[in-house]
Order: sequence, then C-alpha cells, then structure tokens
Amino acid sequence: MPENKVMNIVVCIKQVPDAESVKWDHKTGTLIRDGVKSVINPFDYHAIEAALTLKDELGAKVTAITMGPPQAEEAIREAMSMGVDEGVVVSDRAFAGSDTLATTYTLSKAIKRLGEVHAVFCGKQAIDGDTAQVGPGLAVRLGIPCVTYVSEMEVIDGGRGLRLKRMREDGFDVVEVDFPVLVTTLSTLNTPRVPSLKAKMRARKAKIPVWGASDIGADEKRIGLNGSPTKVHSTYIPKFEAKREFLEGSPEDQVDALITRLKEAGVI
Repeated sequence: MPENKVMNIVVCIKQVPDAESVKWDHKTGTLIRDGVKSVINPFDYHAIEAALTLKDELGAKVTAITMGPPQAEEAIREAMSMGVDEGVVVSDRAFAGSDTLATTYTLSKAIKRLGEVHAVFCGKQAIDGDTAQVGPGLAVRLGIPCVTYVSEMEVIDGGRGLRLKRMREDGFDVVEVDFPVLVTTLSTLNTPRVPSLKAKMRARKAKIPVWGASDIGADEKRIGLNGSPTKVHSTYIPKFEAKREFLEGSPEDQVDALITRLKEAGVI
C-alpha cells in the first residue's frame, strides 16, 4: 500500500434463513420464510473478522455490502456492531430472481461505485444456495485475483499483500498475492469478535443507504430474472421410506432368515 493512502476493504455478506428454524411447504417444495428468523450467513462472520483484522493492522476502512430485501439492513447493522465502518444495502424489486451470474454483476456494480477497493472478503459459500460461485464470479467481474477456501491469513511486506493458506481436498496451497485481491473464507480462519455495547449503539443509529438498480447504473437486461440463465423448474423434498421386519425364533433361525432376506435383496 502506498504511504498516506487509506486502504478500502469491502466485505460481502448475505442474510439467510436461520437453519434451526427452517420450515418447508410440502405441497410447493419451497421454504416457508414468513415468521422465520433471518441471520447473517455463518461463513460471512469469518469474512467480516478477516476484514476487521486487516483494519486493525493496516488502518483500513471496511464497508459491508449486502444484496437482498430492505430488511437485510439488519445484517449490515450487525456487521457494524462488530466494527465495520459503513454499510450499503443493494435492494430493488428488479433484482428478484437473480442467480449467481446476475448477483455477481449487481454486486460488482455496487462495489465499483465505492471507488478504489484494495480487498474484498466473502464467506466461502451461503448455506441457502451452497454454490460457492459468488466470490470467484465477483473477482472475475472486478478483474482481480481470487483465493478461495482460505484458512490462514498473514500480511506481508508491510502491507503490500497477503500470504494465504488455501485448503484443498488433498492438502493445501500457500499463496502470496498483492492487493487488490478477493478472498473467500473458511470457518477455521478466525474466531469472530463479540460486538461491544458502544459499537451496538453506533450501529443502531447509523444511516444505511439503499442502492437500487439505477443508483449503481445496472443494465436491466443483466439483473434479476432477465440476467439469470439459471432457471429453477421445480423443487421437491425427498421422501425416505424404511421397511422394517422383526425376525423371530432362535438365534440360529434369525441368522438363517437374515441370510435369506439378504439374498432376496441381492446383497449377497
């Protein structure tokens, strides 16, 4: 980082249904969202903490961005109570039905409106979609390097960049990258801090701007359903049926009966 230049960090967060209170409509195969508590996506807490760690070490400014309905403002206030400086809600009816392609386009337009950004943090994936596509897709939109599944982070060369431990199925990579960079975080990266009472009060009083499609200069053909090539044709809840049979008789008779059943099922 050049001297006397404030580092700008963005952390992307998402409000999702609380997994412990999720209910399904068995007729439609969809989530029942009415009356269901919404929370910050669990992986995003670690993205927030990673951003705040850089803020503490390098004197950065951290802005949280969330895309969703107006009530997603609650997620921004919670992030601010943890230490995030500012927040923006990206919300517009035109964004409804966005898949990950349209979402990354929308978020990239919002981030570009903030000006020069040196680092972007995202949770590795959202628990409601589980695609893990938004972080990498957003990096492509912004034209910056992306390091995913990060479990360790260290500032190098006095703030020039980061040394990151990236988990893989068969081990891990150690990557050194200059700013700007986009990082997606694992839950093993850190322990999110607990908000202070003073920070909670500041967050409660903060004015959270809401940006619509026109505010970020979005092309209406690239947002919402218009910009989403992925279409959900149907959803359903799998049904699991188990048949039980109690085998009676002596232990020898039960063993013989079990072997017969296994042969009938083609197991042996």
